[in-house]
Amino acid sequence: MTNPDTNKEFNYEGRVYNGFFMLFVNIILIPAIIAAMFFLTSDMESILLWLGSLILVFLFFICLGGFFIQQPNQARVMIFFGNYRGTCRQTGFYWVNPFMTLKKISLRIRNMDIAPIKVNDKIGNPVMIGMVLVWKVRDTYRAVFDVDADSGAPATTSSAASRATSNALENFVSIQSDAALREVTGRFAYDEEDSSSTEITLRGGSQEIVELLENKLNERLSMAGIEVVEARLNYLAYAPEIAAVMLRRQQASAIIAAREKIVEGAVSMVKMALHQLKEEDVVELDEERKAAMVSNLLVVLCADEPAQPVVNTGTLYN
Repeated sequence: MTNPDTNKEFNYEGRVYNGFFMLFVNIILIPAIIAAMFFLTSDMESILLWLGSLILVFLFFICLGGFFIQQPNQARVMIFFGNYRGTCRQTGFYWVNPFMTLKKISLRIRNMDIAPIKVNDKIGNPVMIGMVLVWKVRDTYRAVFDVDADSGAPATTSSAASRATSNALENFVSIQSDAALREVTGRFAYDEEDSSSTEITLRGGSQEIVELLENKLNERLSMAGIEVVEARLNYLAYAPEIAAVMLRRQQASAIIAAREKIVEGAVSMVKMALHQLKEEDVVELDEERKAAMVSNLLVVLCADEPAQPVVNTGTLYN
């Protein structure tokens, strides 16, 4: 029985027998074969004995090939002479038709560390960016039949075919993750041009960038039946050729921002001093003396080094 939707996974509806029962049947076949051989030695010309012995031996070896053990979060893709017959997700010890090809697929969560790559950001600066990707297989049909795993040497056993499928999936995820990371990085600048900018940047807008990155990855990997559980940036820096220049730029921006804060605080303190002198009527200052006082206070408050006191023995005008 085939599924009408040939591009989607469906459960295997064929017969799957308990593995211990079939193992018991196989054990019973051993004394039956021995008995057939015993009677065959006494009557070598009996066609029925020859035929029965051959059938028993054939059944014994055929039955040996149908056993498989399935652990939690594993699946077997059932292929019967090239036709997809479904996916078995049941856990335990089972026996199926030995002529059925079984491809084991892991449904467990996997980690992939995408090494830092060099990409130009939105304004053309080369940056190094890397990420950690957490993913798992959601649709076994797409994972097995929509991703090419036969480009290398042909697999001769089921285990070799399963390893080839797993390697093909990991290679596919790695290439598509690289492409998605390049696409998302090119949409944003590494850092804002000035402190008043509200534009999302690679350094500051991590949550928004991660959400966009996960969406892009899901778009690219869904064709292979893969679901992205999580994607996180784990490395972000300017490329080595411009790192020193950009470091000086960042230092200059930090110094400017600090100076702005110092000047803002100094002006506030000067205004407070003038206001208190006027309110408490401590001294009467004309505009020229106020200007001199403001100048001196700003020099003291904004200077990098502690101010040296100077005693004025004269007046302001001589």
